Amino acid sequence: QVHLVESGGDSVQAGGSLRLACAASRYPYSVYCVGWFRQVPGEEREGVATLDDEGNTYYRDSVKGRFTISRDREKNILYLEMNTLKPEDAGMYYCAGRFGYLDRYCREFVSSEFRSWGQGTQGTVSS
Repeated sequence: QVHLVESGGDSVQAGGSLRLACAASRYPYSVYCVGWFRQVPGEEREGVATLDDEGNTYYRDSVKGRFTISRDREKNILYLEMNTLKPEDAGMYYCAGRFGYLDRYCREFVSSEFRSWGQGTQGTVSS
């Protein structure tokens, strides 16, 4: 079991920045996909950005050029740097992990295939 804990959520104005962090208890396999999903009330959880063990990164179109996902391997912390924030970026951000697999579910943000989840951290963007 992998324990994930998110932090960094806050309330900012449009155009501002946030940096989310996700601390993982461990990475049980050398093959993995980790990433960030977002959910707003009444809507399905959607993938925002993912990163695999080969260093490939994937972003949903609406955040490309503004968000950056990265991982500190020594500290086992996953980051999401969010710049030029827009009101539509607001939501509960969840860190997720899919360990032991490297497949299309990573680049396609298939949330049902991610078995490890954090509790979420709230990001609010006011216009």
